[in-house]
Amino acid sequence: MLAVNLGTRGIDAALELLEYANHPGGTALSELRRAHGRDDPYGVRMWCLGNEMDGPWQLGQMTPDEYGRIASRTAKAMRQLDPGLELVACGSSSADMPTFGKWERTVLQHAHDDVDYLSCHAYYEPIDGDLPSFLASGSAMDAFIRDVVAHADAVRDERGSSKTILLSFDEWNVWYQSRVPGTLPAGDDWPVNPPISEDDYTLADAVVVGDLLITLLGHADRVKSASLAQLVNVIAPIAAPAGAPAWRRTTFYPFSLTSRFGRGQSIPVRVASPSIETQQHGSVDAVRAAAVLDEDGVLSVFIVNRSVESAHRVELSLVGGAGALLEATTLSDRDPWAANTADDPLRVVPAANDTAVLEGGSVRIELPPVSWTLVRVDRRSTISAEGCSL
Repeated sequence: MLAVNLGTRGIDAALELLEYANHPGGTALSELRRAHGRDDPYGVRMWCLGNEMDGPWQLGQMTPDEYGRIASRTAKAMRQLDPGLELVACGSSSADMPTFGKWERTVLQHAHDDVDYLSCHAYYEPIDGDLPSFLASGSAMDAFIRDVVAHADAVRDERGSSKTILLSFDEWNVWYQSRVPGTLPAGDDWPVNPPISEDDYTLADAVVVGDLLITLLGHADRVKSASLAQLVNVIAPIAAPAGAPAWRRTTFYPFSLTSRFGRGQSIPVRVASPSIETQQHGSVDAVRAAAVLDEDGVLSVFIVNRSVESAHRVELSLVGGAGALLEATTLSDRDPWAANTADDPLRVVPAANDTAVLEGGSVRIELPPVSWTLVRVDRRSTISAEGCSL
């Protein structure tokens, strides 16, 4: 995935970058790429038509009409060079933008027939230490996705089109933006800037990341692309300090395990769960889950317990008979604010959940408070209406 600059530049720059990256040879820019040591094209298939173009922090901020028009024209031009590209139009920079909704509808009224995806961005952090609301961040992401889908489908229906716009959730994570310094070091001697947003993530952060992954899997019919921002050091699951060994932050584990086992077909999960009250999101489910069936018939179920104090005993009812329980792994800790650090990089790590039992076609397992769990069963099955109940 690459993004073209539609803020301070435009269509010509987009075509030049596409030519440099993807054209085999014989043109000025493809030959320049070859002179730089890359004979074969990079073959970039997915292109973002700008980034966060609604943001007042952007030098090239545009109105939705301005952006929709240039996105449509740029998409048409890029497809003349390569009709098979996947193109992403900018959605709102967040659900909190004052133009959210209107932006999506207006942009797609211009560019619906020219693009494949609409982008979504969202970051989450605890507000004033409100842990229950923070642990329910997945509910906010779920509502965000449903709203974007509704806006996109409304434009489709207005146009009488059969084309469905997909979602590219190409920025998401836990990010403590409140900790970013308001001013940077100044002076004539080029002072070294301190690390920014290199947080030592906590168990709570990891559980929220796991819940966000569950949300994305639950919307796999529309969210066809999603990108964690970032990967190393800055708001990242991996810390790589200069001159020292790299180590895993807490958020590494749900991301790594979901990446490894969340491959195949997303299976609808119906969850019967007690509710918890939150200040920011109202009443939400205490337990949420997503499931993926891989090509070998292994069912991976990802489960989060958002309760701050309560453990929940869960029964996964598997239609079609018993199978073999391959794995039950839980990420938890007595302290929800426990963190991995350079001095103690293994403070919070996944461990086998010995409460898991497969019996009579169901898996029974206890979920500790503030926890994220992976259960893997070797069988071809979906989950029944009693898929998750207290």
